[in-house]
Amino acid sequence: MKLGFSPLTAGLTYRQSFDLAAELGLFLEIAYDQHEMDPRLPGARELAEMGRAAGVGFSLHLPFVDWNIASLVPQVQQLSLQRTQQAIHFGAEIGAACGVLHTGLVPLRLPEAVVHAGQNLHRALHQLELAIPVALENLGLNGTDLLETPAELAALLETHPQYGCCLDVGHALIQRGSHGPQEYHRLLHAGLIHFHLHDNRGSWDEHLPCGAGVVDWAWVRRVLQEFTGTAALEVTGGAAGVRQSVALLRGGKG
Repeated sequence: MKLGFSPLTAGLTYRQSFDLAAELGLFLEIAYDQHEMDPRLPGARELAEMGRAAGVGFSLHLPFVDWNIASLVPQVQQLSLQRTQQAIHFGAEIGAACGVLHTGLVPLRLPEAVVHAGQNLHRALHQLELAIPVALENLGLNGTDLLETPAELAALLETHPQYGCCLDVGHALIQRGSHGPQEYHRLLHAGLIHFHLHDNRGSWDEHLPCGAGVVDWAWVRRVLQEFTGTAALEVTGGAAGVRQSVALLRGGKG
């Protein structure tokens, strides 16, 4: 298993992040939204060169800010699809091991709206050209997330086998309770290519360092021992939060 972290969530600059990643033997999970919002950040070629110079690889979080690939509004859905495709090409340019994709929103949760949003999601997943492996992430954090259960995500992945799965253990805990990560893992382990790792106290998406909440990290470590994909820390707390999480995952108690 290859371990990395998100500079965006950690609140670190790229220079700080590359230095920390090189020191700890980690990759960086780049947030594409950040590059859309801030033109001062390096482009794909420069970022790739920075990675080569530091000996640091990448994964990529595909767009999720002001984005809805299942939108009921055609212009919004089309723009979201275009942004996602651009991000996938960005990921290919930086040599990302995989990209992580959310599965859309339905703010107007009426039966007909849910059906139409689901159809839009299926069409979008079919249309995207995957220049890198793409993993669909579990959400279900509130009533606006289109998919609400592990079974729905499993069915979506069965229909679109060209996609892998990203298991976010913090999201699973909030959505399904203390055994939520295990429930998702039972259904989706065959397609898992990526993990998002962070902690919380079971009520909201705090993105705490690993060990600072109630996630069962002993179980997570056992699962990761047999996992051959990638796992990205999405933890707050700066370099200290990343170090605490790495120490726990590489053999500490928790």
